[in-house]
Amino acid sequence: MIALLQRVTQAAVVVDGQTIGAINTGLLVLLCAERGDSEKEADALMAKLLAYRMFSDDAGKMNRSVIDVDGGILLVPQFTLAADTQSGTRPSFTPAAMPDEGRRLFDYFVAQARASHPIVETGAFGAHMQVSLINDGPVTFWLRTKPKI
Repeated sequence: MIALLQRVTQAAVVVDGQTIGAINTGLLVLLCAERGDSEKEADALMAKLLAYRMFSDDAGKMNRSVIDVDGGILLVPQFTLAADTQSGTRPSFTPAAMPDEGRRLFDYFVAQARASHPIVETGAFGAHMQVSLINDGPVTFWLRTKPKI
């Protein structure tokens, strides 16, 4: 699974003119399941995301996690993170999980996040979304867990 984490002071997702998810300080997480991913990869990525130190301590060093700062998490499904861009000028999405499996793993990830963290909002799988954010820093990290073969 792939997660693009962005430290934000605010972020929101709008679908058909309605805000469906919004947070203040926290993490906007663009999330993608790849072929071969399972709950095991989702759980490993969740553990890393919750513990990842992206927020500044009193000395200005990135030593605090989203849990440490009581931040929100906005999870947004984005299959394009798995794009193969190695050749040509049109990406291939073959590495992404099939839509039904991608939705299942996204829903699983959301359920695990809500069981582990008090402030979790989401985008809508398969919807055309407008995502807005104020990236704080800017600070952005790309995390990936791959199935062990």
